[in-house]
Amino acid sequence: MTSMRVAMIGYGFMGAAHSQGWRVAPRFFDLPAAPEMGLLVGRNGGRVAAAAEKWGWAETSTDWRQAIARDDIDVIDIVTPGDSHAEIAVAALEAGKHVLCEKPLANSVAEAEVMAAAAARAAEHGVFAMVGFTYRRVPAVTYARQLVASGAIGDVRNVRAEYLQDWLVDETAPLAWRLQKEHAGSGALGDIGAHAIDLAQFITGQRLTSVAGTIDTVVAERPLLAEGSGLSGTAGTGRGAVTVDDVALFSGRFEQGALGAFVASRMSTGRKNALRIEVSGSRGAIAFDLEDMNALSYYDDTAPADRRGFTKILVTEPEHPYVAAWWPAGHMLGYEHGFAHQAKDFVEAIAAGTQPTPSFADGLQVQRVLGSVERSSEAAGVWTAID
Repeated sequence: MTSMRVAMIGYGFMGAAHSQGWRVAPRFFDLPAAPEMGLLVGRNGGRVAAAAEKWGWAETSTDWRQAIARDDIDVIDIVTPGDSHAEIAVAALEAGKHVLCEKPLANSVAEAEVMAAAAARAAEHGVFAMVGFTYRRVPAVTYARQLVASGAIGDVRNVRAEYLQDWLVDETAPLAWRLQKEHAGSGALGDIGAHAIDLAQFITGQRLTSVAGTIDTVVAERPLLAEGSGLSGTAGTGRGAVTVDDVALFSGRFEQGALGAFVASRMSTGRKNALRIEVSGSRGAIAFDLEDMNALSYYDDTAPADRRGFTKILVTEPEHPYVAAWWPAGHMLGYEHGFAHQAKDFVEAIAAGTQPTPSFADGLQVQRVLGSVERSSEAAGVWTAID
């Protein structure tokens, strides 16, 4: 079996999740190439060395440019803040490296356009790029897409999608990089709203064509960050401005006419990681909640009236997407499994010489939705076409 040597740029919260995926995928799935955790890159030499030892990376570096220049590296996995995605991804693709990049693709539509163009050029030479909308790989979500595509709910008529968290409800939570526009691009809208947008489009098989919405910054100033870890951190001295949104609310029109309602909030008290979507159709409906991630609710409107009601489908059978590689039916999967599924799909596509999905073009389309929501909010919520 051939190997596929990976260099990962970044080592924070997503670094841990991606490391889990690279390490576990080849042990549960029969892959056409063996991913090797070759090199971990970060700016702080001591911290990156500790992370590499903890997660199983063979070597470390503090220079991502040197990682890209190495002949023994096949894949660049980007888990840095959004302000460096474009520079790293374009350089890697131009050097002939396959790229996996965390979402959202970039901090702006302009950056995402540059990345998508670089990916299109590289694909002509058999070098491919994928954006990491990992929730697509939750078995219940993939199964929901299959049900909709099969006509199980008929024509899509309405979509409701929300992603709710509460980690910023505390006004003393420090000013992490995710709260600074120059690093994150946007706040709740881009960080978690992007997932809701991608899931809605993925499950329905339809793109959004226009949006109308409002974004808001609830807490405008926070203590400066002394030290951060994942989504949490320790406050230092002084205060700084929050330059991204805390809440985003918007409506969207899908290409076949259905309306969608979207919410992205880091201010939803009591909600830790509530990604929810419900798709209503002419013959039925499906509903998914990440906080019950092994289940999918299905309503069959063609059933006799005395038998109608949402049915809970436990998505743990070998016949369900990805599940056959894991445990016996009823033995649940968790958040981390999506990253193993992501690694599996990426490796299989690269080995076959085909474009993995979602592509950078898909990531660009989501970025355009995000940009259109921001423009709509600036124009007092008017309907705004997605370019």
